Amino acid sequence: MATPEEIQFGSDELYQEETFTDRRVGTIQRLTPVDTEGNRDQSRPVLFLGQTQVMTPAGALPINFELQANDLGEAAAGFGAAAQAGLEDTMRRLEEMRREAASSIIVPGAGGAPGAGPGPGGALKMP
Repeated sequence: MATPEEIQFGSDELYQEETFTDRRVGTIQRLTPVDTEGNRDQSRPVLFLGQTQVMTPAGALPINFELQANDLGEAAAGFGAAAQAGLEDTMRRLEEMRREAASSIIVPGAGGAPGAGPGPGGALKMP
């Protein structure tokens, strides 16, 4: 567990968050950099993040992605393409995770590493 000394709030990396939605497809989050007084920090760029979800047999899958934009209008215009790229990236990562999980299954007696399976007389046998 983290101690209070290890939990440090990044006061030099503050952003003011604003959320915009069309109440249909998703949301755009505008992160405006601010200083510790809450004034706009002109030395850092405004960031735009998109959020949407797709329905899967297992339920809603959240998709989060960065929007390359200079203003809210550009962020909204680029939302669809960025959401598609975010979905493809998420699906690629899920497939990699599925492959890793499938390749990590060890079946005793199926040619694994020597000594990985049960010893003589220790294997379960089906009648």
